[in-house]
Amino acid sequence: MSERPPVSVVIPVADEAENVESVADEVRAAFAPATPFEILFVDDGSTDATPRLIAALAAADQRVRLVRHARRCGKSQAVRTGVLHARGTWIATMDGDGQNDPADLVAMLAAARSAPGVPPLVAGIRARRRDPWARRVATCVANRLRRVVLGDGCPDTGCGMKLFRREDFLRLPCFEGMHRFLPALFASYGVPLVNHPVAHRARRAGRSKYTNWHRALVGITDLLGVMWLRRRTKAPVLIGTEVGRDA
Repeated sequence: MSERPPVSVVIPVADEAENVESVADEVRAAFAPATPFEILFVDDGSTDATPRLIAALAAADQRVRLVRHARRCGKSQAVRTGVLHARGTWIATMDGDGQNDPADLVAMLAAARSAPGVPPLVAGIRARRRDPWARRVATCVANRLRRVVLGDGCPDTGCGMKLFRREDFLRLPCFEGMHRFLPALFASYGVPLVNHPVAHRARRAGRSKYTNWHRALVGITDLLGVMWLRRRTKAPVLIGTEVGRDA
């Protein structure tokens, strides 16, 4: 691609061979009428045919790109890798399991562009989740705890659909699990939050890579870390710049 598209759709994937082609098709169908875009799949150490299928998509369509991790690093690192390699000013993130509808990202982009003042983080809020009941209960408890402790104003931080400016994301500290705390982390740097309702669908194929117990145990540790980070973050507020002259 010779020109930088305004939007990069970053999709972290791990062993999602059954889903990547249909996800790419849906993203293209949703964004093509709206704005120039690129799709950046980040393969997080897949052991199935996922990278081969994405490479074939990229060979057939220059808007599709593939970045690969040599080993499994986790979703947060995959998102950051995607943002680092993205060409767009705006980053739209979604999951690669087919549960998200890319049309919601187009609406979230419109909401971000029309927001007054500082460009916001737009967070997808799943109104009706299509996950097993045990996962819904675990997520509900985790979200309530985060909202009470961090006061981030987001009822569904676990939703993979987010939209934000690339430069704002790259100011954030990076750690595995950060994707669950983006509203709080962005707020520490003065980026406002817009919650946006999104659809949620049952997984089409494959299986989740994380158990509820894994999410809960890691999430508690991460919550303590984010509390510490927010107390230690003193983001500068610029009131203007001065241009010096040579003596």
